[in-house]
Amino acid sequence: MVAMSDRSPSSPTAPEAAPHRSGFACFVGRPNAGKSTLTNALVGTKVAITSTRPQTTRHTVRGVVHRPDAQLVLVDTPGLHKPRTLLGERLNDVVRTTWAEVDVIGFCLPADQKLGPGDRYIASELAGIKKTPKVAIVTKTDLVDSEQLAQQLIAIDKLGTELGIDWAEIVPVSAVGDQQVGLLADLLVPLLPEGPELYPEGHLTDEPEQVMVAELIREAALEGVRDELPHSIAVVVEEMLPREGRPENKPLLDIHANVYIERPSQKGIIIGPKGARLKEVGTKSRKHIEALLGTSVFLDLHVKVAKDWQRDPKQLRKLGF
Repeated sequence: MVAMSDRSPSSPTAPEAAPHRSGFACFVGRPNAGKSTLTNALVGTKVAITSTRPQTTRHTVRGVVHRPDAQLVLVDTPGLHKPRTLLGERLNDVVRTTWAEVDVIGFCLPADQKLGPGDRYIASELAGIKKTPKVAIVTKTDLVDSEQLAQQLIAIDKLGTELGIDWAEIVPVSAVGDQQVGLLADLLVPLLPEGPELYPEGHLTDEPEQVMVAELIREAALEGVRDELPHSIAVVVEEMLPREGRPENKPLLDIHANVYIERPSQKGIIIGPKGARLKEVGTKSRKHIEALLGTSVFLDLHVKVAKDWQRDPKQLRKLGF
């Protein structure tokens, strides 16, 4: 069943007698399938970092969608992929653990890319989870014409039939174009169990502030680096402290963070000529951090080498994986 609507995403209304529902939905898909962008669009603010680089997400991020009739808690996971490192194996473990704990699974498949081995691999894993409802979400519909979209919808329906997956819905959306995002929420809500609110009004994520700040710095650091670098970058916020002696109406938060790479040769790429690249990372991320925390920020960034950290269990623990 393909769900389409031309209704504004801000207009969902529930029958007065409908019971309140609350629960967890998880978006899965291969890397760079649009999961984080969709999470941010549904929540209405930035709770997950996005990048054109695959495997950007490394933590599950819970975004909370508040509605009169329901509370939908979105769990964004790393992209499931064939792991080449210990980090990759741990990210895949995070995905599978999450699948086992949610009320509904949204499988994100980009409209502009034909179904490939990665999609089939994930779908075959999903087929083994019998009780949890599964919604196929066709993302990035703003990048294709109607004929290409129709072909993708047919291919996804066929994939479900081949693997024995009974899609609860097949929903085309564009998070960037804000098309059918509200409809997707409408269709996910009835698949949740009846229950009270799980989070207070206004609570948008349970990701710790320090983790979110580190992710915003990493997002800025990912922009414009060479192809071999993205997976080598990790960020740890060492300290977040209010600056002493500031007037009450002009608080300042001091944030000290380390950007870790795997080899000394990568240091120059991150720092750039005369420190220009690192300065740009600091400027870009600081704007997002100030918007997130609602206060002025002084951001102190340092680049450090953690040799081959993606393959070293001790280093992975130190960096929070």
